[in-house]
Amino acid sequence: MSNPSPPESSTPARPTPSALESGFERFLWSSRFLVMLAVVPALLGALVLFMIGTLDIFSVLATAVNYYLMGGDVDIHDTVVTDIIIAVDIYLIAIVLMIFGLGVYRLFVSPIEQSEEHGPSHPFNVHSFDQLKDKIARVVILAVIIEFFRAVVDIHFATPLDAIYLALSALALAAALYLMSLAHRKE
Repeated sequence: MSNPSPPESSTPARPTPSALESGFERFLWSSRFLVMLAVVPALLGALVLFMIGTLDIFSVLATAVNYYLMGGDVDIHDTVVTDIIIAVDIYLIAIVLMIFGLGVYRLFVSPIEQSEEHGPSHPFNVHSFDQLKDKIARVVILAVIIEFFRAVVDIHFATPLDAIYLALSALALAAALYLMSLAHRKE
């Protein structure tokens, strides 16, 4: 009887790494925690922006109460919409910082279990840099659109050509939103 030979492995056996190599690889793997230098300030920045946006809204509320209930002499109609639009813009930038911070944390350090429970479509669940960039880009585009509308509220047309430029700008924004929705449907 012949001795059957042991089955051959399809992958060659990897030599045992030296202690120096193992230590260096452990160091390299642990270096992923350097991203915390971006994550923590991004989340703190988001917190600051949420506070600023909220205080701006409270300021608008106080101004409106003063105008309507206390008979304030400063007309708020020229500024109230602009002030609220600015606050919404601040909130959107805070959301960008949150998506960035939590997305980078998830990609480099560890998945966030609570966000995993909400499914893959949750804004904080990113699985690649491209997905992180797409989510941030969508919110940034919304912030740009909000800023555009703030500028439109304050615009004064000097010539009919200014109105045409405004119409073309609105058309370009509508096209961008349409293209974003097409890209979103493919996901």
